[in-house]
Amino acid sequence: MKTRAFFALAIAAVALTPSGALAQKAGEQSAQNLEKTITRVVKANYLLYLPKDYAKDTGKKWPMILFLHGSGESGEDVQKVKVHGPPKLVAAGKELPFIVVSPQAPTSRIGWQVDTLNTLLDDVIQKYSVDEDRVYLTGLSMGGFGTWTLATANPERFAAIAPICGGGDPFRASRRLRNMPIWVFHGAKDPTVPVKMSEDMVDALKKAGSDVKFTVYPDAGHDSWTATYDNPELFTWFLEHTRKKQEPAK
Repeated sequence: MKTRAFFALAIAAVALTPSGALAQKAGEQSAQNLEKTITRVVKANYLLYLPKDYAKDTGKKWPMILFLHGSGESGEDVQKVKVHGPPKLVAAGKELPFIVVSPQAPTSRIGWQVDTLNTLLDDVIQKYSVDEDRVYLTGLSMGGFGTWTLATANPERFAAIAPICGGGDPFRASRRLRNMPIWVFHGAKDPTVPVKMSEDMVDALKKAGSDVKFTVYPDAGHDSWTATYDNPELFTWFLEHTRKKQEPAK
């Protein structure tokens, strides 16, 4: 009985000892690995617009715009998102031939989170008749930064992007987005986000061989989005593009 009791105690001690510690010698380095499954809750309030004829043709796949607002529209009242951009156009009665998804960031301090936006995209694509080869991304100010960040992280998801008065990482963008159709907008007199932030992105992309478009409004301040979204050419330009195969990350 004493022998069996000793055996049981020994087995318990081994079970409680970290497996890496058994192979690790003090004063030396050894290769280890970690593999764990973790989960977290993702929440997002958003406005959804479906084209007028969406219900008439149940077999049709529709192009989609993902719109990212600026810092002033953050919070918990999703109706604030209607202030600018495509949501404002729709609220004013303009019909758009796109599914328009306009999420709300909970705070401007946190801003746009790539994993939350990707989860939202997955959910909307699953629930609605979205043409995955014609998903377009645009945003203004904080949303302009979010547009650069999300597109750089996941270029394979988008057919074209239009960041407005934003900025990002020129080096990463030049490597990840050089084949992406991009139209950049900025006000020359922007006191909030200097136009140089867009210029740096455009210059890096052009050096990488990108055919990026760049519109600078010579007399505009921070509001370079009203003229942009009021211009039907932007939406026509979106529809000229379908998703291209993106190069793997380097």
